[in-house]
Amino acid sequence: MSKSHPSLDKNVFKNLNYDLPSGLVVFLVALPLCLGIALASGAPLFSGIISGIIGGIVVGIISQSPLGVSGPAAGLAVIVFDAIGFLGFETFLLAVMIAGLLQVLLGFLRAGIIGYYFPSSVIKGMLAGIGIILILKQIPHALGYDRDPEGDWGFLQADGHNTLSEIYYSIVYNSPGAIVISVLSLFVLILWDSSYMKDKKLKQFIPGPLLVVLLGIVLNQFFKGFVPVLALGNEIVDNVKNFHLVDIPIPEDFTGFLGLFSLPDFSQITNSNVYITAITIALVASIETLLCVEATDKLDPYKRVTPTNLELKAQGVGNFFSGLIGGLPITQVIVRSSANISSGGKTKVATVFHGILLLVCVISIPNLLNMIPLASLAAILLMVGYKLARVSLFKGMYKLGNMQFVPFVVTILGIVFTDLLKGISIGMVVAIFYILRNNFKTPYFFHKEDHHAGDVIKITLAEEVSFLNKGSILKLLEELPENSRVIIDGTRSTLIDHDVIEIIENYIAHASLNNIVVEVKGIPSLERKIA
Repeated sequence: MSKSHPSLDKNVFKNLNYDLPSGLVVFLVALPLCLGIALASGAPLFSGIISGIIGGIVVGIISQSPLGVSGPAAGLAVIVFDAIGFLGFETFLLAVMIAGLLQVLLGFLRAGIIGYYFPSSVIKGMLAGIGIILILKQIPHALGYDRDPEGDWGFLQADGHNTLSEIYYSIVYNSPGAIVISVLSLFVLILWDSSYMKDKKLKQFIPGPLLVVLLGIVLNQFFKGFVPVLALGNEIVDNVKNFHLVDIPIPEDFTGFLGLFSLPDFSQITNSNVYITAITIALVASIETLLCVEATDKLDPYKRVTPTNLELKAQGVGNFFSGLIGGLPITQVIVRSSANISSGGKTKVATVFHGILLLVCVISIPNLLNMIPLASLAAILLMVGYKLARVSLFKGMYKLGNMQFVPFVVTILGIVFTDLLKGISIGMVVAIFYILRNNFKTPYFFHKEDHHAGDVIKITLAEEVSFLNKGSILKLLEELPENSRVIIDGTRSTLIDHDVIEIIENYIAHASLNNIVVEVKGIPSLERKIA
């Protein structure tokens, strides 16, 4: 069961002053990503919006992840592109529905524990790698070179170029108006994050990203009226889109709005290729979600633990309905989740609110949304990327030694120069190589059947405890009775993996909620924190 901070348990609406502004920021981040990933997936643009709405409202309500945000995922773009090309879009939607049912089944089979067996170095490498990719991919938009789809996240791209060559072309073929908007936007965001604005009422009244979006709209309208050479717009030249502004479909009436939705082709229910695609989507989406859950929980200031089996069920229900009405596959997404955290979100109300905003704005003010410069959104994502790949993270991982630092760096390089899933796989191989150099033994000694109420619970860690022991140790700690005194003894240990230390540290942080007193021996880093 997920444990949370006492001030967050009593009333989810108590934190609306944090959650609503954060949900607004996540909406601003999610909108271009939904459109871009749909474009990169070879799907109708509106399908990306549909999956964003479902991920926010449906998954947000069912899930117990307090800060995780779900929607269409860049990591699935290649799989989706191939599947749509092979099956056709309506048949592909049927595969998405079946994938959702398979994810629900995985949740009932308690497959969520898989997420505990990914080492911290790989998860942090995934976060930093996504941060670096965000920075690299948003530089062209910040400079006003918008010919490439926003959702084309791989290093090698469909047009024969790659991430670095696109940056080169963006420098050569830049748009001065976009540069002005992105530079001023970054200045505002940096100012809003500075200590100078910490106690200012203006910061509490209007979040930085919202101010940046409004600033971008106003500046571009000013350019159109007074400095046309700097004005940004959308144009198609030689059948190539060069869009500098958000571009979502605008239905003429409610009937036209309903026409934007698509239904699955149920006549293909016996097509074996549909099931192969469904299994692939279910497995990849589940793994990506579990990795993002682990990463989001690590970023959570309150160190809450998300029930992963329930998360798989929530994602499955979301994918079922997304496929039913014409949306893309959904996963929990670290970019949106980290934007939620960095913007001060406290509960899942922020996630649901961002989904409601997507729905309301697509229906009511699509013309206003289409006035937002991509350069403004690029500035927001550049800041999110910087926070994910901050310099202090690299320094901290380096101090932990090669066993943590090497898999961390390899994961980053793999993600940047291949794609998300391949990069994580490469990082896992390197992490496991380091682990297998050590001998595995029983991670702890504790006999539950010998314990009586009121006794001091002593957990003696083994000589070597690796990240592969995370699941069993976490399960043991969560099952300890309330009103206990627990001694975690690491004096016999010659190696305790950093992941295990993090689990114990997080447990200590919320043990007082169950009136549990924890004492640590033989683990200096934890002893100092308790002291």
